[in-house]
Amino acid sequence: MTVGASEPSGVFGARPEVRVAGGVLSGSGEAGVAVFRGVPFAEPPVGRLRFAAPRPVEGWDGVRSALSYGPPPPQGGHFGMDALARDAAGDDWLTVNVWSPDPSPGAGLPVMVWIQGGAYSIGMSGLPEYDGGRLAQDGVVVVTFNYRVGLEGYGQIEGAPANRGLLDQIAALEWVRDSIRAFGGDPGRVTVFGQSAGAGSVAALLATERAAGLFCRAVAQSVQGTYFTPELAADISAPCAAELGLRPTVADLSGVDPTRLAAASDAVGAKANIWADRWGPVAHRAILFSPVIDGDTLPVTPWQALANGAGRDVEILTGHTRDETRLLAALDGVLGQVTPEHAETALHVFGPGRDAAHRYHEAFPAAGPDDLYELVSSDWLFRMPSLHLAQAQTAAGGRAHVYELTWSAPGMGGALGACHGLDVPLVFGNLDRGQPAALIGESPSPEAEELSARMRDAWTSFAAHGDPGWPAYDTRERLVRLFDIENRESLAAYPEEASRMIWQDHAFAALPLLDH
Repeated sequence: MTVGASEPSGVFGARPEVRVAGGVLSGSGEAGVAVFRGVPFAEPPVGRLRFAAPRPVEGWDGVRSALSYGPPPPQGGHFGMDALARDAAGDDWLTVNVWSPDPSPGAGLPVMVWIQGGAYSIGMSGLPEYDGGRLAQDGVVVVTFNYRVGLEGYGQIEGAPANRGLLDQIAALEWVRDSIRAFGGDPGRVTVFGQSAGAGSVAALLATERAAGLFCRAVAQSVQGTYFTPELAADISAPCAAELGLRPTVADLSGVDPTRLAAASDAVGAKANIWADRWGPVAHRAILFSPVIDGDTLPVTPWQALANGAGRDVEILTGHTRDETRLLAALDGVLGQVTPEHAETALHVFGPGRDAAHRYHEAFPAAGPDDLYELVSSDWLFRMPSLHLAQAQTAAGGRAHVYELTWSAPGMGGALGACHGLDVPLVFGNLDRGQPAALIGESPSPEAEELSARMRDAWTSFAAHGDPGWPAYDTRERLVRLFDIENRESLAAYPEEASRMIWQDHAFAALPLLDH
């Protein structure tokens, strides 16, 4: 079932207008959905506001055109994102985009606010895979937005607040609270949803008091499980600044072109392994930025916060893909080429505890080096962080629903299975646009279209009613929904039981700066 009209009437016309606190916005009508792009939710974080917490946006006179995405924040070069950011004019990095099937103040539609991923180093809301038009046709208001990434958003910089990217996300949610009614949304029925670092952000938002009350439901798809101590974050920021002959301070960095900072971080990421004895597992995966457990905005890790009851009143939907890091192995050039030595290193670096390698070998006796490398990498970075989020929520008396995407996508020769990022085009219904569409293949099959429809239905139903269509997770039966094309209603005990047992006592504490 969909939660609203599947074919919106489009009675708002070709140039719909809404009035928000800042002034009047003029959008566009696209396939029966009103669309408003590039709406500022905070002042540009440049000049005297560089590295500062986001400031409320000032209003504008007359009617502001909301036809184009705002410029993305400066970022690293993975997937060509630096060029996309560099080619966009302007410094109005902090903008939102809204898709609504009924932009009238009394519509009272559920709201879904998306946080994109990108390892906290890249990401922009204007990518075609994040177009919210198809999802909005199912009767929800969809919001996407930009937030600062890389050193701008998450670097530990002396004189600047930590977690600036997370503060941007909170500011965007505050804008939604104050403005979404004008677009037909119900500010009391906001669901925040995200994937990868976006899901890690969702988890962080569950743990911070500043976001309390800004959303009532949360969807965390493939939670990136990395959170840093201030000491580790500072130790990583130092060589990034040193690439430019500077110190990681506001005084030194505030006058530097943001694109130079992003390039400097990329340079450090390319040689991150030389700091492995200090930075630990994140050096092996070149993860330079993550939310910081700073004792202020983010006082404890999400798992600890949920175990303490922080998210008890927020309904959670979380899960992961089956073959999470197979895509990352392909990007690293090691897919199908993992040596036994490489696999043993991965088991030692990423596995929980000193006996992790032994436990993986014992639990997966037929697994070869490629399998073991993928299993422990997936478990450490995405699969177990997602499962533990549900377990912490359930243990504290809250409610969580769990899923696993098990469909092996046919794109790229079918070699990547149910890999990281496959859920994004399926949830948004954008099977033929954006880079993740390559996982689906050139011509999406009817089966892929049907699977996408089922996932959209689950996500929008959860946003509307808190029920995605299967029972909540509990520690006795551990029932989860398996999304595949072969069985429409597959409900089973959590399928990664061996990994669950290996990781059952792991706490996912903030990653420290190692002894050196």
